Amino acid sequence: MNGFLPYGRQDITGDDLEAVLAVLASDWLTQGPTVPAFERAVAECVGAPHAIAVNSATSALHVACIALGVGAGDWVWTTPITFVASANCARHCGAEVDFVDIDPISYNLCPEALADKLARARAGRQPLPKVVVAVHFAGEPCDMPALGALAGEYGFRLIEDASHAIGAWRADERVGECRHSDVAVFSFHPVKIVTAAEGGVAVTASAELAGRMARARGHGIVREEAESASEPWVYTQRTLGYNYRLSDLHAALGISQLARLERYIGHRHKLAERYDSQLADLELTLPVRSTGNRSALHLYPVLIDREPRDGGARRALYHALRAANIGVNVHYIPVHTQPYYRSRGHARDAMPNAMRYYARALTLPLFGVMTADEQDRVVDVLTVALDPAVRRAA
Repeated sequence: MNGFLPYGRQDITGDDLEAVLAVLASDWLTQGPTVPAFERAVAECVGAPHAIAVNSATSALHVACIALGVGAGDWVWTTPITFVASANCARHCGAEVDFVDIDPISYNLCPEALADKLARARAGRQPLPKVVVAVHFAGEPCDMPALGALAGEYGFRLIEDASHAIGAWRADERVGECRHSDVAVFSFHPVKIVTAAEGGVAVTASAELAGRMARARGHGIVREEAESASEPWVYTQRTLGYNYRLSDLHAALGISQLARLERYIGHRHKLAERYDSQLADLELTLPVRSTGNRSALHLYPVLIDREPRDGGARRALYHALRAANIGVNVHYIPVHTQPYYRSRGHARDAMPNAMRYYARALTLPLFGVMTADEQDRVVDVLTVALDPAVRRAA
């Protein structure tokens, strides 16, 4: 029996181990000099002037909302096809959440659907969003110029949830430059393209927002130079904050991994091209990579073409692949259908494109050190399993 093949897997090298061991042998384990070095490395990688490292991308989304002044009585809009953190960050600030349907091709938040929802809200004198959280799903960049234009017209702020998209770019703009947004957030969870074991980074072009996020990360505490010159023990809590700090151990691993980012993304593109070729004749809709963009290819989600309303074909195919020790997954259950959000008045049928996507979606294994033999194994099992799975469920 072949070993379990996950949908994503970290790659830890000797260089990574040496980087972490060097921190263990140093005077700093928590937040010492390696954290700001990691922040500089991420900022340089994505073309952002400022970077704030925290203990997870979820925390990064939260401090971004705090920095933008999200609070009770405000509305934050996001996509339903994402992990729940993209919506929960607003609820942690006391704001209300609404959703905008996805584009059926890119699976990202649809600018046309957003424009229509904004126009209807304004015409009906309904609340407009204070913030929109746009998710670069699977690593495919959102249409940030279109979203930025709507932000200018309607006066909301923009957060890019780029947890899937470090190293991605659209036209001549890297994801993270924040030309059209206020903040972009990256994840360094082990299943992401590069990892810090855990961690997140929020980047911004605004020194003011960077300062607010840094304060929110560290209990709301600042050290005033004028005070510390004569009384160096003095620290001042200016706001209510959190302990969202990243450790030097995590930062050291992140710096080491960033050095291989381009290699990992290049390999993912080669694997995606092999999938495109090998799966072309199967009853699957393959993910689209837009011309002029570079996806980071965090995920390779396929849609089963002949999907009955009860989801039987996807369910049968999922279990067939899992029985063969292939760790397919589903990204994501639409957030608005979760019991928590249903209890807040969100109807399942409110996002038809998201629901159609979810009924047919299956994520195939793809990671930076996946071998051709491992990929061929996925294709072989999928080819055998697909027709019986569809036939049984039809």
